Amino acid sequence: MGSALWTGISGLNASSKELDVIANNLANTNTVGFKSSTTYFADVLSQSISGGSSGTLQVGRGVSVTEVQTQFSAGSFETTGIATDVAIDGDGFFMVNDADGGTYYTRAGAFRLNSEGLLVDINGYTVQGKEIINGQPTGVLGEIALADVQSEPQVTSTFSIGANLNSDTATGGQYNTSQTVYDSLGSEHSLNTTFTKAGTGTSTSSSYWAVESSLDSTAAALPGVSGFMFDGNGNMTGTYLGTLTGTAAGTLAAPSAAVPELNNPGMVYTPATLTLTCTAAGSWSIASTPSTAYANATVTSETSGANTILKISLGGTDTTDLTLTGNWASGSSGDFTASISSATTTAVTDLNVNMPTAPLTGGATIGNGGTVQWNLAGDNHSDITQYASSSVVRSLTSDGYSSGSLKSLSIDSEGKISGFFTNGQTTELAQIMLAKFTNPWGLQKMGDNLFAETITSGAAIQNYAGQGGIGSLTSNSLEMSNTDIATEFIKMITAQKAYQANAKVVTTESDMMQVLMNIKQ
Repeated sequence: MGSALWTGISGLNASSKELDVIANNLANTNTVGFKSSTTYFADVLSQSISGGSSGTLQVGRGVSVTEVQTQFSAGSFETTGIATDVAIDGDGFFMVNDADGGTYYTRAGAFRLNSEGLLVDINGYTVQGKEIINGQPTGVLGEIALADVQSEPQVTSTFSIGANLNSDTATGGQYNTSQTVYDSLGSEHSLNTTFTKAGTGTSTSSSYWAVESSLDSTAAALPGVSGFMFDGNGNMTGTYLGTLTGTAAGTLAAPSAAVPELNNPGMVYTPATLTLTCTAAGSWSIASTPSTAYANATVTSETSGANTILKISLGGTDTTDLTLTGNWASGSSGDFTASISSATTTAVTDLNVNMPTAPLTGGATIGNGGTVQWNLAGDNHSDITQYASSSVVRSLTSDGYSSGSLKSLSIDSEGKISGFFTNGQTTELAQIMLAKFTNPWGLQKMGDNLFAETITSGAAIQNYAGQGGIGSLTSNSLEMSNTDIATEFIKMITAQKAYQANAKVVTTESDMMQVLMNIKQ
């Protein structure tokens, strides 16, 4: 008779333990990353009342709790708008280390940067990952340090200009563009490009535009190129090289008078012979053969000590300087040959612009060996056209930038942490690593949303998010508790009924024992 009393008590204990589990599940309804538990029961070894081995006369001895199993089903995702909040869509776990280097596992991805710039969870434990160098995660697993992260400057090596040059521009008319470029130290410089309408070519359907560049107002050189050629449809067909070579003639054959300094080679666009004549003391004239080649050419004279400097303009604003020595009598003259190189191109290729070093300080350099490439050809170049519409810049691009400090973070589905910097650059800095287990139900709950590895769970298998079935990541989100309130309420009702029923068994058994005690009366 007494066994029924103990059986009822076992039922009371089991139902009470189940209610404990239900209460814990409901208490953690709003706990980030919490995994609810389910109580499993088993009957206690039955006793045979016949004394034999037959199972037809066995009476059970009650119930016991055999397992409280963690349920690793996914919880719902809540959007937070915080870049460092991350949820796992899959079976993986985040890895975090305490101050002693102990590793724990969690589904709670509410991460923050601490005062040392380390990515940590709500317990202050460091999130584990790998540093990304040159786009690849490298090194051993460790803490993710984002303190003092800076974007290094990149020197400008390539630039491009997309523009239209008005075909109705008069000869000598100019159009200027300016764009920012960067030296090796990240300092800004102004790259200025001047397009000057040089005139028409030997064919009336073609025209020339001279091109000159400068860096911070100091002239830069375009070796082998004076300007661009355009066809009658406004398309650039190639580049040209203009030269101006002096020849000795008459009394003009002074020692320094042979070759002038060509400050504006792009203005040389038509083969011709230029004749300089001293018309009077200090006065000079210039004529071209054929006369239509440089009809707008002018010459002025300046005195510099014992020398005479002739400034020759071929129709533009820039001049070709020619230094003469000695006194020049009226009627003295000399010829110079203006020509276009026969090596003109029929297809436009990239130009090299040799940058001056004078404006750069602190040992900075610009370009590749002082040369910046002007991107004129290829799949990603910008077109320069000559249409009958206003001169306008359509695009200005260059590949350099200054240094920058970290402004914000983002985390992608693979756990790669990218930094957005104040210089407009985005760089991958580190990658969060995940772990999974052969038997996650063998993990030990440690509190504070943490799990610990056990012999039953097996060793952690580390991998990158999105690989090996470990799950992908969703940033700006948190995984909430997977507690199902409706289910827990139903379980609570059944646990309550079971407790009441077992309590009734105990009271009934007590009444029966009381009847037995009253037999002697």
